[in-house]
Amino acid sequence: MSRDKQPITSILAPFLADPEGVIILDGALATELEGRGANINDPLWSAKVLMESPDSIRQLHYDYFAAGADVAITASYQASFEGFGARGLSREDAAGLMRLSVELANQARDELLDSGQRASQRPHPLVAASIGPYGAHLHDGSEYHGNYEATDTAIRDFHLRRMETLLQADPDLLALETIPSLREGELLLRALEEFPGTVAWISFSCRDDTRLSHGESFASAMAAANDSSQIVAAGLNCTPPQHVSPLLASARGYTTKPLLVYPNSGECWVSTGNRWIPGSTSESLAVMAQLWLKEGARLIGGCCRTGVKDIADLARSMRG
Repeated sequence: MSRDKQPITSILAPFLADPEGVIILDGALATELEGRGANINDPLWSAKVLMESPDSIRQLHYDYFAAGADVAITASYQASFEGFGARGLSREDAAGLMRLSVELANQARDELLDSGQRASQRPHPLVAASIGPYGAHLHDGSEYHGNYEATDTAIRDFHLRRMETLLQADPDLLALETIPSLREGELLLRALEEFPGTVAWISFSCRDDTRLSHGESFASAMAAANDSSQIVAAGLNCTPPQHVSPLLASARGYTTKPLLVYPNSGECWVSTGNRWIPGSTSESLAVMAQLWLKEGARLIGGCCRTGVKDIADLARSMRG
């Protein structure tokens, strides 16, 4: 699919033509790769696997597609020139790895379609190139609150370089994800304008029932996203699932974009100890998604600590 041939507003239309249609996103990459034996205890996180075992990423994309996902989100969340440069990689090699993240998802999609496992009535699956927050490459926990010391220009240029590189591999859209603050969200929207043929979704991380991780209202973030003609969906991710319903309620009247939600499992990440601690959510993703669908979510998936089984259960639940 070519970005300059695809009308901006049409990329989700085949999935959402039915008023009750829903787009199934994939689940976690990093924690699922870790469960399959990858060592991601590293500042590069899942981007480290791009260097060491790219085929395991391709296989995981394939498994998510086979489980029923309509969209693969690439392993570029923590991929950056700065992060790869700290490992001694040249700018050219770093760019090649970022493009590889898109190519692996494209390969997995092609393999799935060639296998005949995709239900014939489902639209062509999509590949979304992940653009994670500025703080992710710093590996200092700032991605969880957005209190960056960097200037607006530095943050915008950081994202511009990655956008340009990932788009060279021709993903279907960009996933501007896990954004902790309204400030960074607005900088990303301005950066996106440099690529007028490109569409994206934007999703924010949230700390409670109404606020982004940095403290601004979720409603204000949805209003900002609503002003961009290049944004095809807006919502939240990497947020405990118990906050999803109140957050969706708080966004009513602030956006006409399709709403997307892909929360984490409810477990909590402790950055100081690089570990997960149990959360309080007892319901499965598939069960909770039925409620989110009624509350207006049209793109639903999972983030950290969700896996292929969760997405398979979700797809079965959403499609009967």
